[in-house]
Amino acid sequence: MGYPTKVQLIQRKASQQWYINFPAVLAQAMEFTRGETVEWIIEDRSQLLLRRLQPPPSSKKKRLESSTTSASSGKTARRSAASGASSSARKPSP
Repeated sequence: MGYPTKVQLIQRKASQQWYINFPAVLAQAMEFTRGETVEWIIEDRSQLLLRRLQPPPSSKKKRLESSTTSASSGKTARRSAASGASSSARKPSP
């Protein structure tokens, strides 16, 4: 899905400034922060690439790590419970 955006030009006596507004929905999805530095790269005359110089850690990676940690800690808890039950069943009688 694309987000159409108009290129704007502000003409001054001694200079020009070109603006391309970044849609808020994209900035939020990318988790941009105020004052973050990015770099523009010209791929060709029809594609302009925006690259983050210091991207934040991937939230997808965080989700995967937390789900594997939860899953492995759950297995450990089940094993401990199972071994605890079997050790109490093996207590010698007096």
